[in-house]
This record gives sequence, structure tokens and C-alpha cells, in this order.
Amino acid sequence: MRADRLVSLVLLLRQRGRLTADTLARELEVSTRTVLRDIEALSAAGVPVYAERGRNGGFALLPGFRTELTGLNHDEALALLTAGSGRGEQVFGLGSALASAMRKVTDALPESHRATASDAARRFLVEPETDLLSRRPAPEEVAGGTMTEIRRAVLAGHQLRIHYAATGQAPQWRTVDPVGLVTVRDRSYLLATRSGADRTYRMSRVLAAEELSEPARRPDQVDLARAWRERCAQFLSGDHIAVLVRVAPQRREDLMSSAVAVRAAAPDPDGRLRLEVTYQDLRHAEWALWQLGTDAEVLAPGELRTALRDRATALASLYGDGV
Repeated sequence: MRADRLVSLVLLLRQRGRLTADTLARELEVSTRTVLRDIEALSAAGVPVYAERGRNGGFALLPGFRTELTGLNHDEALALLTAGSGRGEQVFGLGSALASAMRKVTDALPESHRATASDAARRFLVEPETDLLSRRPAPEEVAGGTMTEIRRAVLAGHQLRIHYAATGQAPQWRTVDPVGLVTVRDRSYLLATRSGADRTYRMSRVLAAEELSEPARRPDQVDLARAWRERCAQFLSGDHIAVLVRVAPQRREDLMSSAVAVRAAAPDPDGRLRLEVTYQDLRHAEWALWQLGTDAEVLAPGELRTALRDRATALASLYGDGV
């Protein structure tokens, strides 16, 4: 909305001083022409914004101008600024809204606390791209328009049509009753019901979405954390096979990308990683772990170790005598 954008523009000038129209356009994700129109609107409303010409020119506010925003105490602002600094800022397509909120949080602090809170937030790093063991998997992407439709339906309590590509199946349209959105390990999921049955949809497999006008058939209140735990327990109690494996750190991403789920992970004293992962069945696990060669060692179950040993023995027998 334009009103929110005008507030963000004022906060940018307050917190960062003189800025060019191009810089403001990038920050606000609009065109330079829109920024110039917004500057004119602010001036007409009595906001003391002025232009400075020349090579180092730009737009600025008269010294001492302050917007009226609700204040926060130091720890409250620090918590929000720290959360906003992590990779979660793109979750559910709310990155731009979070950036705008962070500017308002910073401006809401008393003058004496503003600099110290911003500096303190830079001392905390939340969910970096790389950890001490290996580079974490790239987050799955969902088209912005698709995410917006899904988010609107979840919040409005409306039914939702999604074009979903389930594993091994051609994409199909289906109508669901959305319950909530969950993100875990850079993957997002839509929790919903379909014809009264619980369904969990991986957001990266939603190719398109359309919010409907019909109200969703769902309870007015939901404990999303509990619902997610129940879905996970139901999923892991199916026909899947749990595997305990040791893997070289540089192959962790390969292992995680082939598994259905990762239930636990811990480093071993020799530098390898010990993970408990889930596969669709024994055949799936054998195929996936064979790709890793000697970079992975299956510790359990025994039948998987046997299958991999038999495969290795057969290969060694085939090539053992040479040509």
C-alpha cells in the first residue's frame, strides 16, 4: 500500500541520511518515477524532505524531524532485529514486509538505544548459509504469486485450488482446505485437509494456486505445532525404512537430497557425520546410498548392509579377474 511505502521512505531517510532516488527505488522495490512522486506527496503533506543537487546529491530530511511511532524496549527490539537478520526473512514470501518492519522497529527505539540495539543485533547470526561441517542445502523456491495466493487463503480461511506435482505423478489440480504453513530446514509445507483427510503438501511442488471464495472446512483454532508433530509421526510410522549412516561431511547434501526425511544428525569423533534418515523402502535406500560409495557407511539396518555388501561383491567379482 502507498501509505506503508511513504512511511518506509521517511524511515530510510531518517536512518540512513541522504539517499539517491535510485537507491530508494531499490530499497522500496518500485520505480524511480514512483519514488519522485512519493517525494512530492510527502512535501505536499508537510514532511520536510528536500533535494540536494550535484554528484553526491540526493534526498534528505531536515535535521531533527521525527515520525511518531510506538516505542519498544531494548530487548524487544533486539529480538526482532536479530530474527530479521537471519535467512528466515524470505519465509512465506514476506521478505519485503519484514524489511519494512525492521525499519520501523529501529525508528521506534529511543535515540539513546537505537545505535546500541542495531550494533547488538549484528553480534548475533541466525541460521547462516554455511555451518562448521558443510554448506547447507539451498532453500527450495516457490513462485511469489503462488505463495501469495496460498498465504491469503490460509489467513482468510478460504478453500484453495493447487496444481500439485506429487512424486512420480503428473501434476493435477485439487481443492483443499488449508490449515497452516510450516517451514523446516529451508523447506516449506502446506498443512491442509482434503475431503476430511489430513494432507501435507510440499510447497516447492505447488506449480500454481488459486484462492477460492468458499470458506475452508476447518476448526476456528489450531495448534500448528501439535498438528505438525502428529503429521510427522504419521509419516514416519508408515512403510518407510529408517537408516543409521555415517557420511563424509562433503557428501551430506547428497545424502539429504536423496532421503525422504532426516530425523537426527550428530558429528562423530573422526569428523564424519552420523545421521538417522528415512527412505521410501529398502530398494530406495540401497540405490541412494550406493551412489555415495565409500563416503557413506550404513550402520543399520542389517538387511541394508547385506544388500550393499552383496552388490559390492558382485561388482568386485565382475571386474576382479581383469581383461
